[in-house]
Amino acid sequence: MTDKLDYNAVAYRAPNDGDTTSFRSANTNRPDEEAAKDPGVAPLKRQLRSRHLQMIAIGGIIGPGLLVNSGNALHQGGPAGALISFCLVGIIVFFVMQSLGEMATVIPVSGSFTEYAERFVDDSLAFALGWAYWWLWVTVLANEYNAISLVIGYWTDTVPQWAWILIFWVLFLGLSNLGILAYGEMEFWLSLIKVLALIVFFILAICISSGGIGPQTIGFKYWDKPGAFADGINGVAETFVVAGTLYAGTEMVGITAGESSNPRHAVPRAIKQVFWRILIFYIGTIFFIGILMPYNDRRLLDSASKTASSPLTIALTDAGILPAAHLINALIVVSVISAGNSSLYVGSRILRFMAHNGKAPQFIGRTNRAGVPWVALIFTNVFACIVFLSQSSSAGTVFEALVTLSGVATFIVWATITVAHIRFRRALVAQGQDPSKLPYKAVLYPWGTYFALAANIFLVFFQGYTCFLSPFSVSDFVINYILLVVFALFAVVYKFCNKTRLVRLEDMDIWTGRREYPEMEEQSRPKTVWWSRIFSVVVG
Repeated sequence: MTDKLDYNAVAYRAPNDGDTTSFRSANTNRPDEEAAKDPGVAPLKRQLRSRHLQMIAIGGIIGPGLLVNSGNALHQGGPAGALISFCLVGIIVFFVMQSLGEMATVIPVSGSFTEYAERFVDDSLAFALGWAYWWLWVTVLANEYNAISLVIGYWTDTVPQWAWILIFWVLFLGLSNLGILAYGEMEFWLSLIKVLALIVFFILAICISSGGIGPQTIGFKYWDKPGAFADGINGVAETFVVAGTLYAGTEMVGITAGESSNPRHAVPRAIKQVFWRILIFYIGTIFFIGILMPYNDRRLLDSASKTASSPLTIALTDAGILPAAHLINALIVVSVISAGNSSLYVGSRILRFMAHNGKAPQFIGRTNRAGVPWVALIFTNVFACIVFLSQSSSAGTVFEALVTLSGVATFIVWATITVAHIRFRRALVAQGQDPSKLPYKAVLYPWGTYFALAANIFLVFFQGYTCFLSPFSVSDFVINYILLVVFALFAVVYKFCNKTRLVRLEDMDIWTGRREYPEMEEQSRPKTVWWSRIFSVVVG
């Protein structure tokens, strides 16, 4: 039997020489080791602090998707339908984040859950997962390009949409090639601006609804006419995939953990605070826009619209607060810069990991002296050019198709994270380790993890069931389920070609990549007043 592992002191320990248990590493040469051999590949810099990790996750999600596509959610599900779907998906996200936080704290690697799938489940699953997750961020990035080209139309239509897309394409690529510390610092301040602006919007929304600002008292009249639900259960089902897309990004904390200077403290704190912030801002935004405007407002983005406006901008304009409406629109532009950087960051890091593990062409993993994977950045941004398809006559239809693809990919990724977590826990027991000594433990394990797994599998199929209603829609069926077929095909073909097998619990590599934590007693922290704790959760 192997020695007991001190999770607080060991970065990596192989089994004792006399130990009969074999430990298999799915990837013997880790990316940093490869970097040392290849002069064209520099290791990633571990310079991100706790505040950077938290705000990078915030910046990756509070973007044009929330500020613009929340109108699409309201249009499809109605105020109550959208609220229900966002609350339910929020609960799922909580347990997924718990699973990821437990693994990312003890094994903080840049490959994150893709590497966990490789080491804890099957190499073929990691291959399919890595490309699915990369594609998720390509579609999210394309959505952001499309959103900004539409939102800027609020000010002027002199410059064509394709030109705005091209301008921001170049801007994102330039900013993403900054070093990791500069990137983290920029994301911190941009995300802080977005958080404060949303708080201001919530305050204004309360004043508008109560009649303190604007021409009338609104209250909940739009919940009565035209109603709380746009299309009953069908509308709620369609909104699930929108919610999944907009929540996508909370899991990027696992990716950033590989470049954190102190994952033992930074990752758990980011896991806890990011979840509550996202829940507050997402549920709050959906709730207030559902109060301030009817779901059948023609200005909301739908499949027939050629241009789009943010529901926040519409609400403030109707209330006569034109300066605030302009500020909200400017906020969307700022959010695009932040969210675009985050999308390229995650997409490039996952490609770098796959390139060093034989799951992508090796040249894609090359980095510059600052440790930035510049080839992967260019590769990801080039594929995001699918956004130019939106310049056709059916721009709204393409936009919805992109959202659906990324939403399904999100549910697949979350389900795989929970599978990897279950396997990781079982391997700890099989190899004689004590899970109670983990530096961070998932809440309500195993029930929370199993619930998240079942819920994600259910949502993968449930989100597209409306295509089966009469009349059957072939195009909707393809959009809703094509990614499932591609994911399975990637896994099966890779498994057949490489003869991979399910990793045995006794052979599972739960050692490589452990960060060394010096043993120290937790210092007692001074007690803080209640309002200080709330401020810390909301702002930082």
